[in-house]
Amino acid sequence: MKVTVLYGGPSAEREISLISGKAVIEGLQSMGHEVFASDVSPTNLAGLDHPTDVVFPVLHGNFGESGELQEILEARGLPFVGSGSAASRTGMNKAASKELWKAVGLPTAAWQLITGGPEAVSQLAIEAPCVVKAIDSGSSIDVFICKTAAHAKASLSELLTKHGQAMVEAFVNGTELTCGILEEKPLAPIRITTSHEFFDFTAKYKGNDAQHHFDLGLDDAVVKNVQEIARKAHETIGCRDLSRVDVIVDAENRPWILEINTLPGFTPKSLLPEAAAHGGIAFGPLVDRLVKRAHARGTK
Repeated sequence: MKVTVLYGGPSAEREISLISGKAVIEGLQSMGHEVFASDVSPTNLAGLDHPTDVVFPVLHGNFGESGELQEILEARGLPFVGSGSAASRTGMNKAASKELWKAVGLPTAAWQLITGGPEAVSQLAIEAPCVVKAIDSGSSIDVFICKTAAHAKASLSELLTKHGQAMVEAFVNGTELTCGILEEKPLAPIRITTSHEFFDFTAKYKGNDAQHHFDLGLDDAVVKNVQEIARKAHETIGCRDLSRVDVIVDAENRPWILEINTLPGFTPKSLLPEAAAHGGIAFGPLVDRLVKRAHARGTK
């Protein structure tokens, strides 16, 4: 098939998107597809004019993952890999996602959405330790683990100045897992350990500070519960094809959903391709399956 791979883009995660895109391009070519690659942005959509059978967006962050690009592809009647515009918008908004999960009874840590300038720090009601994060950033950009009230207020002030809104989430101490969803079915969860305070941008993409483990140290029943909760989180948002759900399992073996990534990374260090490979699906066949699925679905 003729496949257009969209990568790069304007967000803070551009660097990662370029690496993911290169891997997807090479994977598709290895499976015999004719690939056209385009570094797109809101002001440069020329790549969408190239004749194609299906589009594979590999953009992370705002524009590429937050629904705008998906809305453009839908308007043009182009089949594409991944969630549609509505699910992408919701999935990118951490507070909106948590509202939906809470409404259907899925477990997610208590949170507070704060909007305004730095003076809105006075609205802070969740006590430390807590997590202060931008509501629409990926790759752990603008995420702060705050052990004291002073750190929480300083981090919140920084994000309110930068974004005009931020989310404060109760800190859950436990085992950090991520569970990939492929074709609406959960893959084997991965336990993440790192020498950093948490699985931040540097741990994810720089050096070898993070380790990924399929040996979770958890009972089978707990693992199956994590997988089912991840599947339901994906379904509740309205995602399709693929996603990755981040979860913390506390000391009482209760899973808590942190967030969902509707367009996971495809770099050599990325978790969803690693989980797929663990399940017997190599990288080339993985991206081949995704484009064939999107092409068969068409513009539905």
